[in-house]
Amino acid sequence: MHWIDVQAHLEMLEQSNDTALNLATEQGVTQMITIGTHPEENKKVLQIAQRYFPQVVCTLGIHPHEAKFYNDEVEQEMEQHLQKPAVVGVGEIGLDYYYEHSDRELQKEAFRRQLHMAQKAQLPIEIHTRDAEEDTVKILKEFKGQVKGLIHCFTGTEWLAKEALDVGFDISFSGVVTFKNAQSLRDIAKWVPLDRIHVETDAPFLAPVPHRGKKNHPALIVHTAQLIADLKGVPLEELSSHTLQNAKKLFTKLPPLNS
Repeated sequence: MHWIDVQAHLEMLEQSNDTALNLATEQGVTQMITIGTHPEENKKVLQIAQRYFPQVVCTLGIHPHEAKFYNDEVEQEMEQHLQKPAVVGVGEIGLDYYYEHSDRELQKEAFRRQLHMAQKAQLPIEIHTRDAEEDTVKILKEFKGQVKGLIHCFTGTEWLAKEALDVGFDISFSGVVTFKNAQSLRDIAKWVPLDRIHVETDAPFLAPVPHRGKKNHPALIVHTAQLIADLKGVPLEELSSHTLQNAKKLFTKLPPLNS
């Protein structure tokens, strides 16, 4: 079995990247995507991806919390790296009205501009959305058929899941789906089509049960995967095959690994 962790923050891990990658490999995590969130973090994730390529690749993006830092210079800096082999997408982008670390209008502007960037570069996106479902869907509909991607660490409503699928986006589940109080999320995971589903860690955050409360790392993706396979009533091997195929279909720049 093989897994692709479609969302991790390798520059934030508790252990060294060498250790984390070795642990991940032991659990069949053959590739992972480390995610950009801030102008300075983009530089770090690109360096990590280039160092560990092809096992590690990255996305570049400005998180909605950091939308206040988005400007022409930041955009140009990202654009000049998007065609590099180690860069497979744009993200983590989107809207967050829960914390509102950046003004909502600034968030929407940064979101749209990065969607245009992804469209121009023909790259998929990874979306963060919290307490902003209506605006997220509204903006995604503006780009329907022009940009593909996934809703990362899905914790939203059934409405959001259906709208996202309808606009052509995939759904990615993190360790949150294993939490005791996440029954509504498990109900959604049951019906998300197998050809549209992904698994992720969002490491070092959101470690799955039985490691909840500890620092997360890519090897722990197997716990989330096992729960989703159980929810779906399919063997773990079948879920592995689907998520692997889904990741390769969405992230078309994912490099092949040496056998």
